[in-house]
Amino acid sequence: MYLFLSASPVLGVIAGLLLGLRSLHAALTGVVLALAGCLLAFPLSAAAAQQALASWMPVLVEVLLIVGGGLLLSEVLRAAGAQKALAQWVMGRTGEGVGAVLLVVHGVTPFAESLTGFGIGITIGIPLLAHSGLPARKMALIGLLGLCAVPWGSMGPGTLIAATMAGIGFDALGVASAAVSVIPMVVAGVAAAGLASAPGRRAAAMLQGALSGLMLALAIGLSNAVAGTSAAGALGALLMTVLWLWLGRRGTGAVAGQAAAPLGPLGWRALAAYGLLLLGVLVAGAVLRALQGAGAWHLLASPALWLFVAAVWFARGLPAASSLQRVWQSWRQVAPVTGLFIVLGVVMAVSGMAAQLAHALAQGGSAYVFAAPFVGALGGFVTGSNTGANAMFAATQAEIAQALGVAVLPFMAVHNVSAALLLMASPGKVEMACQLVPGAAQAERAWVQSRVLLVTGLAVLLMAALNVLLSVLLAQP
Repeated sequence: MYLFLSASPVLGVIAGLLLGLRSLHAALTGVVLALAGCLLAFPLSAAAAQQALASWMPVLVEVLLIVGGGLLLSEVLRAAGAQKALAQWVMGRTGEGVGAVLLVVHGVTPFAESLTGFGIGITIGIPLLAHSGLPARKMALIGLLGLCAVPWGSMGPGTLIAATMAGIGFDALGVASAAVSVIPMVVAGVAAAGLASAPGRRAAAMLQGALSGLMLALAIGLSNAVAGTSAAGALGALLMTVLWLWLGRRGTGAVAGQAAAPLGPLGWRALAAYGLLLLGVLVAGAVLRALQGAGAWHLLASPALWLFVAAVWFARGLPAASSLQRVWQSWRQVAPVTGLFIVLGVVMAVSGMAAQLAHALAQGGSAYVFAAPFVGALGGFVTGSNTGANAMFAATQAEIAQALGVAVLPFMAVHNVSAALLLMASPGKVEMACQLVPGAAQAERAWVQSRVLLVTGLAVLLMAALNVLLSVLLAQP
């Protein structure tokens, strides 16, 4: 009875999506089932509910503001033609094929996501694909695959939560997470390259995607060891961005014999807007850390502020009414889905439903080592957040690892990366990706959702096999 009630919200969401329900309706189904579980078997005291509301409401508001700011910046750049100018400049150096796609998947999107988080990386990466000649649904799917470095998203708060709850070092978990991230980064690269290549060149392109993913994992791992976990994702992805642009200039991806078009004033202004966003987050964060800023002051270093600042700076004031209307329509589609999944994750965590589900699965003994990545991945899918998934499951996963006699650090590294994997398949992120692609119909949303679940499901399966192997090789005496 308890197991069924604790699993019903997640199962209800998955069933709803498979039956073709809209993301909003699937999320509502999950929330209703979670609240029913609280009434029937997992009661919440008024004090616990009030504490959860006080703790998570600011987070929820910040996330929804970040979503709105990301959509606004993307729209003002699109309306001005800046995205097109920047995309043409990028394509002129990497071509319109695999090189450009891997630049987005293993460079631009992870870099932006590492500094902003909450899926905002796709609002920068997907517009660069808008002039690639790919179908709308492929652009949305490839853009989502760029969320392959989420453990370092938003400077790594999700990884910090996992490390704290498991009682292990933040940087140690970051390095270990980079090592096991070879799997999702390679899988994402292979899938993206396969989608972007011609049938006759698919094998070579997929090999190129695998090598690119391997190099991203290595770059992040080295950056993690040298500069710490917080900056590792941004530094590693920046190295990959520079590498792909350099390879493009050498003619690896660009059309041979053609000179790349200059960036132009509009493109430079778009880069300056992105620079303002990223530097604002970094500098404000560094100042607050130096001053030990706390409370509401952390918003000064939040993407929720700097996305709007960058958009207003680029537009030289309030954006046009038509742009604001488009952003409002898109936000109305994305924000409720995102918010409901966060609410669902919080209700499951605070009520004890998430812990009950994990503990029930642990009754299988050593077989749970194989199941653990799927538990973490479900947390990421339900909440749409690595931070939310770790808040739900990290402490319980660490307890189970100790009870089973499994080395905690590699076990938690696999959990941490797995908890981030299904973020790209979260309905809220799929909705956002499709909103960013002109002409993405409802039928194409279903195609994107099913294909990204297939890719991430394969990656989680490989993570489960790796978890078993690591548990055997590194078993505690």
